[in-house]
Amino acid sequence: DVQLQASGGGLVQAGGSLRLSCEASVSEYTFDEYAIAWFRQAPGKEREGVACISTSDGGIYYADSAKGRFTISSDSAKSTVSLQMNSLKPEDTSVYYCSADRWLRCIYPVADEFDYWGQGTQVTVSS
Repeated sequence: DVQLQASGGGLVQAGGSLRLSCEASVSEYTFDEYAIAWFRQAPGKEREGVACISTSDGGIYYADSAKGRFTISSDSAKSTVSLQMNSLKPEDTSVYYCSADRWLRCIYPVADEFDYWGQGTQVTVSS
């Protein structure tokens, strides 16, 4: 079983930065066996994969909307994955969720493929 705790959301002006954190509590297996992804979902829209990291094979994925602005990183010692978001835009406003799945490769994260989810954290970017 995996418990995920997301944090770091907030209100920021356009052009600003936020850092989201996802702390995982893994009861069996090891943290490094899990792919961790960040998804976001705005009202009336589908859940979108933003970034994903899999320590097991070094895989990293970014959505086109995140490339060049967001950086995902993993700290195995702390069982934490962070998402540094720079140059934020109003269209980045959404609820952000972290998710995990064992042995999944971060080629193109799809929400249905992830078994474990944290609670959402709201990111609001004002223009």
